[in-house]
Amino acid sequence: MVEQSMKYINAYDPEIARVLELELKRQRTHLELIASENMVSPEVMAVMGSVLTNKYAEGYPGHRYYGGCEYVDLAENICIERAKMIFDAKYANVQAHSGSQANFAVYLALCKPGDTVMGLDLNMGGHLTHGSRANFSGKTYNIVPYGVNPETGRIDMDQVREIALECRPRMIITGASAYPRAIDFKAFGDIAKEVGAYLMVDIAHIAGLVAAGEHQSPLPYADVVTMTTHKTMRGPRGGIILTNDGAIAKKIDSAMFPGTQGGPLMHIIAAKAVALGEALHPKFREYQHQIVTNAAVLAQTLLEGGMELVSGGTDNHLMLLDLKNSEVSGKELEIRLDSVGITANKNMVPNDPRKPAETSGVRLGTPAVTSRGLKEAEMRQIGGLICDAVNDFDAKRKDIEEQTAALCERFPIYESKFKA
Repeated sequence: MVEQSMKYINAYDPEIARVLELELKRQRTHLELIASENMVSPEVMAVMGSVLTNKYAEGYPGHRYYGGCEYVDLAENICIERAKMIFDAKYANVQAHSGSQANFAVYLALCKPGDTVMGLDLNMGGHLTHGSRANFSGKTYNIVPYGVNPETGRIDMDQVREIALECRPRMIITGASAYPRAIDFKAFGDIAKEVGAYLMVDIAHIAGLVAAGEHQSPLPYADVVTMTTHKTMRGPRGGIILTNDGAIAKKIDSAMFPGTQGGPLMHIIAAKAVALGEALHPKFREYQHQIVTNAAVLAQTLLEGGMELVSGGTDNHLMLLDLKNSEVSGKELEIRLDSVGITANKNMVPNDPRKPAETSGVRLGTPAVTSRGLKEAEMRQIGGLICDAVNDFDAKRKDIEEQTAALCERFPIYESKFKA
């Protein structure tokens, strides 16, 4: 299906067709270990390129500002109901173009400019929209960050409570972009109630794990939950907002439209519905369990190979390789790995002595390689290759490249053996 599509495009725009061909080749010949990336099913991809892209549908089902929306209304309602079912929520807004826009809508709905908001520091594993000074969140709101314990690499809930009692925030945000441990949503909920704050939980990275019961759900404790539909959910790029509070639901609807965006992307909403439909199948639970198992095995292999990991391991789909005590920087290791067919991303680690452009960490995740069908044995093999890339790259480079190529050949994507 993918190659047929490229042949069709080649007849009209060979320049773009060439880009697609090159990217497909890169994906086929590289093991994807970027924790925020995954591979959608051919069915999800097909709906993203469907006729629904032609329809403008400002507003919500049954309340549009355009005519001819009766069928896209069906698609959006299907998406909403599936999201509510999977996450046991009373309300879902599925229109956000991204997780960042979902977060933006929550800020707009629940806070005023200048309000105090607590969020996990970006350098400690948080996200740009949780209060980075370079982001709208840090520019618009009074952000009071919290971090991780420097000795354990874990969020210190006693410290979070102390900060909350001192600054009395309007909203507390938890969730992360590079935090390898399970988050205690109940503890955050208790603190938010104690100080009279809203609790927003951003499960962008772990949404699939939550959906499959591999991580505690935040819905019983949070006022509002945001998520992305790619990453562990293995759907199109987009966002969803969930809540069980009717009053907050109305504010979210207004904040999304007309507050932050105009017409929703109906082809993407329909593709979200397809991905959510996939998440309702038992195989999705098996897939999420394998993601976590693969991550645990990869982390253990790295530790046994002499590597250091932030917090000493992982509870979810990702881990942070800590290179503070290595001559190899995160940037250098990213470049080394990419040159031999392993894609990862440099990342700051807590109390990083190197600059953000260099970093002392590399973030590794297992969702995409699990989609390819790799399991424990392959995780141990990959862990060994990463250790070789750190310790003896010049001597081992050819061997790493050959082993990576062999794995890619054994586990092809968008062919008969694709596991999505």
